[in-house]
Amino acid sequence: MTDGVRVVIAEDSVLLREGLTRLLTDRGHEVVAGVGDGVALLRTVRGLAAEGGLPDVVVADVRMPPTHTDEGLRAAVELRGAYPEVGVLVFSQYVEEQYATELLAGSTHGVGYLLKDRVAEVREFVDAVCRVARGGTALDPEVVAQLLGRSRRQDVLSGLTPREREVLGLMAEGRTNGAIARQLVVSDGAVEKHISNIFMKLGLAPSDGDHRRVLAVLTYLRS
Repeated sequence: MTDGVRVVIAEDSVLLREGLTRLLTDRGHEVVAGVGDGVALLRTVRGLAAEGGLPDVVVADVRMPPTHTDEGLRAAVELRGAYPEVGVLVFSQYVEEQYATELLAGSTHGVGYLLKDRVAEVREFVDAVCRVARGGTALDPEVVAQLLGRSRRQDVLSGLTPREREVLGLMAEGRTNGAIARQLVVSDGAVEKHISNIFMKLGLAPSDGDHRRVLAVLTYLRS
């Protein structure tokens, strides 16, 4: 990415927080604040908003003090409602379904949910941060599987073919059309056709523009 993004990091491990800060700043991004709990995250973002300098994206661990359960994710959901223009990327060891669904279904702007153990390389993480900051999605495949596989969503899923569901899952991970084609070993044209069919079946008109990819994923999560 050539243009840097402004980031707030919420992570209670000082070593990990400093490591993420160094990782992002070395690649031209600006970490405007680093905090260690959900309360500090909310306070910091509100303060930045009052100064007219909201971050482009918040990266938050799910489990932070004082109880180390879901403080970070609950803070992220609250930020989502208050500042929908700020991208939110949560970083966790687990899929917390209740709050994850609320987080992902809360807006059509940048959102992500990555599992710590499954982020294979630095570039993958940085790309996800940038993608969410710019309004895209970055969802771990396991998150997609758990949230879209729940029985109450089956009536929505039944409208798509198995291949279309597979394409939608890869879209949710933030994959480009070319990356989806390589993963499925099909042509770019075939992927474009599948995505067009997905948009049509979900009732997403061409006027929705580039955000149709995000809307397609969020339509499932709301259903």
